Amino acid sequence: MDLSPLENMPLGHSSPQRAQRPSWKKWLLYSTTVILLLLCSFSTLIFTCLPLKTVNGPCIAKFGPLPSKWQMPSPEPSCVNKTADWRLKILQNGLYLIYGQVAPNTAYKGRAPFGVLLRKNEDSIQTLTNNSTIQNVGGAYEFHAGDVIDLIFNAEHQVLKNNTYWGIFLLANPQFIS
Repeated sequence: MDLSPLENMPLGHSSPQRAQRPSWKKWLLYSTTVILLLLCSFSTLIFTCLPLKTVNGPCIAKFGPLPSKWQMPSPEPSCVNKTADWRLKILQNGLYLIYGQVAPNTAYKGRAPFGVLLRKNEDSIQTLTNNSTIQNVGGAYEFHAGDVIDLIFNAEHQVLKNNTYWGIFLLANPQFIS
């Protein structure tokens, strides 16, 4: 029996050639690319039409590390007001950058589980639960006059206050075109 005609037969074609349909994977890739391009174009248009007024003077506040007190470049910045330890009240609408570091006390053996909350008006905007390593806290947030921002702990001795701090910096004031 001669098998030479079978050796020349192409594999993978069980029927005569037909027009191939595009696969769903290609369609998904192309549609995702188009959506991302549209989103980038739209966001560029928004930021072009929405001018951001830069801040006149620095508005910075930092709490800790030791001594545990608020540190501010001017006696009282115009954008925030210190209301208590670890707590600020926002006085000016704007885009703020919050930065900080939380150092857990690994020797803490109390009953309360480790937990650190960054809150806005008593609603959590960031939660830290890892007590095995130093963690960063913060991000860019839009705040409005009257908002209260604080950093709280489940138990006071869960963190090493000589290596824990947080601060806030006013980046810009959005000015809407009317």
